[in-house]
Amino acid sequence: MTPIVVFVEHAAGAPRRGSLEALGAAGALGAHVIAVLCGPGAEQAAPRCGQHGAARALVLPGSGWSPDAAAQGIAAVVKAEQANAFLASATSTGRDVAPRVAALLDCTLFSDCTALALDGARLTITRPWLAGKLDATLKSSAPVLCATLRRNVFPVRETGGTAQVTTGNALGAGRATLEKIEARAGGKLDVSEATVVVSGGRGLKEAPHFALIEELAAAFGNAAVGASRAVVDAGWRPHAEQVGQTGKTVSPQLYIAVGISGAIQHLAGMKTSKVIVAINKDPEAPIFKVADYGIVGDAFEIVPALAQAVRKIKAQG
Repeated sequence: MTPIVVFVEHAAGAPRRGSLEALGAAGALGAHVIAVLCGPGAEQAAPRCGQHGAARALVLPGSGWSPDAAAQGIAAVVKAEQANAFLASATSTGRDVAPRVAALLDCTLFSDCTALALDGARLTITRPWLAGKLDATLKSSAPVLCATLRRNVFPVRETGGTAQVTTGNALGAGRATLEKIEARAGGKLDVSEATVVVSGGRGLKEAPHFALIEELAAAFGNAAVGASRAVVDAGWRPHAEQVGQTGKTVSPQLYIAVGISGAIQHLAGMKTSKVIVAINKDPEAPIFKVADYGIVGDAFEIVPALAQAVRKIKAQG
């Protein structure tokens, strides 16, 4: 099949995980995958792309970061390679760049996709509709299918291959440029990156009770704290911890939902987790319909006991 161009984000000389997922999704189709990396540091990150499915890694050098300049460079690559698809991770950067690329190609952008497949020679995508109530499988009548892929849905493929690294045209100045990045304080593990996520909802009754969630997360050691939208809207927790349609999409190995009823908007952000454990005193709570394990009872009794059990197991090695 004709090439698929993947926009690869990078930091500290390495591709970002979401971009590796996009490379894996394209490579799983048997496509000739071209990774495009832009701006400072791209040269260092490019060789790593071959280990995750890219046949080629094209560096578009530049002295700074500009989303519209990057989009112009990527669109030019898509046209030159006669690619039939352009993919990016649905990160904040991917959501900034991908619509610009689609506009330059005069194509529709399919956002937050959860599956890619081949129907004959044509690509199809699957994405949530109606706040996650339905999954729609769609095709594009445009010459290039442009899509962003939901994070933590597609696996990172380790192919062990190598990519042919080449350098393309330097990026222009762009109309919008990044001046500086102010690092987030605190250094907490991001819910979208964690292998274990412990989330709390309104069932915890008040903000101080979130100490139970933090205690359980600390017991695992590699867990992040998440929250439902209702909790964030109430000001109990920061938006960075929100899991759901208007928050972050997570797909950890283990997701523990404490006092969360399971509104469809929340399920849209965590239902692809490998194992889901629900703790709720309401046996009819919708969260139990997607849970692998359900505990009906008082979270204020169950969570401390669970944390103690986890600490005991970890102490035993």
